[in-house]
Amino acid sequence: MITKDEILRVADETGLTPHVVEKDYVLGWLLAAVHAHSPFTDKWVFKGGTCLKKCYFETYRFSEDLDFTLLDESHLNEEFLKQNFSVIAEWLYEAVGIELPVDRFVFDVYKNKRGQNSCEGKVYYNSYFASGKKSLPKVKFDLTADEVLVMPPARQPVFHGYSDVPKEGMFVHCYSFAEVFGEKVRALGERCRPRDLYDVINLFRNDSQPAAAVVRDVLSQKCDYKGIAIPTMEDMHPHLDAMHTNWSPMLAHQLPQLPDLGGFWDALPEFFAWLEGRVEQERPALGPVSGSGDIYRPAYGQLGLRMARGGSMEIIRFAAANHLCVDLDYTDKSGNRKSRLIEPYSLRQAKNGHVLLYAAHADDGAIRAYRINQINDASVTAQVFEPRYQIELSPGGAEHILQARGSAGSLGLPNRSSGSRRVRSATRRRSSSFGSGPTYVYRCSMCDKTFRGKKQTSTLNAHKDRNGYPCMGRMAIYEDTIY
Repeated sequence: MITKDEILRVADETGLTPHVVEKDYVLGWLLAAVHAHSPFTDKWVFKGGTCLKKCYFETYRFSEDLDFTLLDESHLNEEFLKQNFSVIAEWLYEAVGIELPVDRFVFDVYKNKRGQNSCEGKVYYNSYFASGKKSLPKVKFDLTADEVLVMPPARQPVFHGYSDVPKEGMFVHCYSFAEVFGEKVRALGERCRPRDLYDVINLFRNDSQPAAAVVRDVLSQKCDYKGIAIPTMEDMHPHLDAMHTNWSPMLAHQLPQLPDLGGFWDALPEFFAWLEGRVEQERPALGPVSGSGDIYRPAYGQLGLRMARGGSMEIIRFAAANHLCVDLDYTDKSGNRKSRLIEPYSLRQAKNGHVLLYAAHADDGAIRAYRINQINDASVTAQVFEPRYQIELSPGGAEHILQARGSAGSLGLPNRSSGSRRVRSATRRRSSSFGSGPTYVYRCSMCDKTFRGKKQTSTLNAHKDRNGYPCMGRMAIYEDTIY
């Protein structure tokens, strides 16, 4: 597990509490483990607000629960879930040192309002910030099997902006972007919670949004399946008072800066007009700027840029996505330190190689360029701006929304029926043509693939699992000696 210092540093950079950052870290590894565990790989499809954060927009609001649609209803069984999560707990401890007390697993299988089985699970984890076993934080799992999947699941990389991210990455099967969007609109119509409004408007504002007709088709099929009407603006009005009451309590802890409710509520009429095909959304673009080259698209999963004093640029992208002004602390060409309230719009790469942040002055709209290595600090303000230009700060543009290539099992979690470790004899002797002297046989702690070597070791080199995909496992477990 990463150090407490790293969690505190990320918390400081993002403006979130250490508890939220630590949970975000654990969520990433839980998703990787679910995907790697072969009974779950193709049967558990990740969805919900946490899916948006972990699979599509890493600067999104932090979320706390893991929601899955299960393609095999037999998995909604308390004994089955406890047994398989014991295997996952063992793997997580071996892989990264995350401890999930197996005696604290709770999987409550119940009949939902549609009369079908669902499950609410609680998985506790050891925390740097817990005062005792009774105060351990938990991750809630919401598992359902009676959901309609309109589009094929996507295999997406999991955002994990921490030092122990595997070189090969993390993956999970999840709802496609259009399916998440449609599901969020359905949720907004059914329960109208603050997080649903926040999610829908953020997806609407994103420059990688799918076509309105696609979202409406997904929404229509989901509403038909649930036996409810497609939501409209008129359906929203009765919920305004409750939205005011719950906006801060339900969202503030998940965001570095809580935007004003008005900016999201007031965007609903435009959203519904777009969804219903009555208007095309107009997105003004920031034209070519003298001295700048192409738009700079950051690497998938990370912005990849640091300010002059080492701070993360993620805070600027968060502000842009939420239409919030940024208080920018920078050093000008003369070496003087200044501050300016800006509206962030785009990253461009200058002809001399410098990466520039293009922003408008909040007071007069004048466009200015700021070299990233001359920005000292940035903080999100509560001041909302109405975009004058298209915001071009998404990672990799629309390409990062597309389904990732490859197939399941990339982490190679063994398919075991219980949490007990398989024990094999280490005393067998066989003849071998491998060479003179003893040959040592080792098993990868993650993918169960065996290896032979002439030297004793506790680590393995980079390798592929039995399915031919890169395996994260580097721990060598001694199996046998061949003479």
